[in-house]
Amino acid sequence: MLLLRSMSDAPSQNGALECRFLSEQPVAPDILLFYINRPSVIVGRNQRIEAEVDTAYCREQGIEVFRRVSGGGTVYQDYGNINYAFICGKTDVSFLDMDFTAPIRRALRTFGITAIVGQRKELLADGRKISGTASHITRNRILFHGTLLHRTDLCRMFRALQGDSTLRGGRIASVPGPVVNLSDLTGGSESTTAFLGKLLLFFEDGYGVKTICL
Repeated sequence: MLLLRSMSDAPSQNGALECRFLSEQPVAPDILLFYINRPSVIVGRNQRIEAEVDTAYCREQGIEVFRRVSGGGTVYQDYGNINYAFICGKTDVSFLDMDFTAPIRRALRTFGITAIVGQRKELLADGRKISGTASHITRNRILFHGTLLHRTDLCRMFRALQGDSTLRGGRIASVPGPVVNLSDLTGGSESTTAFLGKLLLFFEDGYGVKTICL
């Protein structure tokens, strides 16, 4: 397995990186990729942007809006949010039976956080969402990616995600719910970058690999 850390904060570049690894042949190694995006809104492939996002507010605040390759709901990201992506070849095990959240939940336990999987494969702690997830499957490869709210500006997030639901039509709607930052659960004062560093050390020890920075 390759453990990768993208040093780019550009949503377009990190999204393209996921797609590049997803398009590789099934003999390519499994990948666990981490990155932190600058303030942005990432919309699911089956959603209407105007129905999910206050585009005027985002323009005013310099928040970029992108559409991703996977389904699922719209998410807000900033320097207080950590993105993770598992990219691997298909196996004989059904994708629906594969629990890509298990390694993330094990890592969070080392910080005293007990996370459970919700109905939409989101991660919940203390009854609130800490990670949204989404997936995309090609002929040979699987992408499962998610977010980890660490020190995200929740007020800015709620404001950015106030779209006009009357414009949704038959498109998929996001499912809102209570959220919480990991820093509020741990009471820690460390930066999100430092927290990500600890996550990378956990996976380095667990998988016997070194982080490759891109």
